[in-house]
Amino acid sequence: MVTPPLPPGLHDWWEAPRVRALNERVGKPDGRYVLCWLQQALRARDNPVIDASIRLGNALGLPVLVYHGVREDYPYASDRLHRFILGASRDLGTECRDRGLACVQHVDRAGHREKGLVHRLGAEAAAIVLEDQPTFVARWQAGRVAIRTAVPVYAVDAACLVPPAVLGDGIGGRSAFLRRHEPERDGWMKTQDVVPQLPVYTGPLPFVRDALDACDLDGLVAGLAIDHTLPVSAMHPAGRGAAADRLRRLTTQVLPGYASTRNDATRPDGASGLSPYLHFGVLGPREVMAAVAAADAGSQHKRKFADELLGWREWFHFQARALAAPERYDRIPAWALQTLSAHAGDPRPELETLEALLHGETRDETWNACQRQFLADGWMHNNLRMYWGKRLLAMTPSPEAAWATACYLNDRLSLDGRDPSTYGNIAAMFASSPSDRERPIYGRVATRGDGSTRRRAGGDAWLSAAASRPVPQVSTPVEVPVDPYLTGEPTI
Repeated sequence: MVTPPLPPGLHDWWEAPRVRALNERVGKPDGRYVLCWLQQALRARDNPVIDASIRLGNALGLPVLVYHGVREDYPYASDRLHRFILGASRDLGTECRDRGLACVQHVDRAGHREKGLVHRLGAEAAAIVLEDQPTFVARWQAGRVAIRTAVPVYAVDAACLVPPAVLGDGIGGRSAFLRRHEPERDGWMKTQDVVPQLPVYTGPLPFVRDALDACDLDGLVAGLAIDHTLPVSAMHPAGRGAAADRLRRLTTQVLPGYASTRNDATRPDGASGLSPYLHFGVLGPREVMAAVAAADAGSQHKRKFADELLGWREWFHFQARALAAPERYDRIPAWALQTLSAHAGDPRPELETLEALLHGETRDETWNACQRQFLADGWMHNNLRMYWGKRLLAMTPSPEAAWATACYLNDRLSLDGRDPSTYGNIAAMFASSPSDRERPIYGRVATRGDGSTRRRAGGDAWLSAAASRPVPQVSTPVEVPVDPYLTGEPTI
């Protein structure tokens, strides 16, 4: 199908490669506003979704209405996820108002239900601009709205520094991706927030908005019908201020030794810890890379960080856009599917219950140390994730069960779960470079030991402490839930 052309205001924008039309509708001439619907890109500055909305609004002579809503019934809704999202949304609203934009929010709950709110807001819009996310709720809902609405819908990438569209097709691996991606980076570093030319929208709304800036967010979250057994992460406070603090920590404490400490899980200054803020769009890659470029750190450390943030993260985003469902087991290469299937019937003497896996109470001390980071902090050091994921193949009844368990633990517990990067990491765990040797359970999929952590100075003691740290006792399902996005239309 030929992609519909972009309208005036967007087609000549320098960031036009970020934008794609999701339907072929004609703009509504009597629209009240351009609706900017955000789901994950929760920042008001350097946000291409907002900037595209303003550009389109200026061209049409209409104000922009920014909308963000949160429901109770998305998969794994919990205190941890809701509080992080709402903290980011509150700051989004404040900073939108500072930019001269109307921002309205809705938290769905008993006594305050609003069915079909995006469609109702869209019915009064000349067009809808939303974010182009390749996974989880945002992807499915964007497609649904584009089909059902009567107005044009435009999707804008806000997650990547380099828009995936400029890289083209026919990229078979990360090396080929880097050859196209690296020369493009400098050209996409410039940023200038688009200035709205229309007054702030003050017209009618089809609902009563929530005033998050004057709200007790903790009290609000406590009254919702969500998982209250999974608490907020103390390690990752919500909001723009916390994200800015974490970015300053990166440039002053982490980056000066990044190349040598990045893979050391025992070092508190080894990793940036930015992934939750990137996942929910509180920070964008352009802002992070600008801070890195200005930091007082050696070039080898800056190169290593760029490889992680851009070389790996954006490679996983690029991959996800070509997949029907990036969270599906059959995304891994055919050779890995074949070898794991051939060994699916192998004895598995190290099987663990879901209860033990969820709470990090297995017979494997190192695995428990990994899992308890997920459970307590809502985040796991990347060097531990490979061991954690590969060991699940031996601790669950089948490779499919291992994949489902990895995705469940990641999506429920981690603030950077449900993301192209974390799904890409899980896929790498199940299909790292094929080994020359066949092993039980794994076949030709390479295994991973814990020596890289244990051999560190104090590594044994660190693992022992990490494996015994207190963690919340969360509710445990009878079996790993089936992902609603893989079995049909989700009820959200």
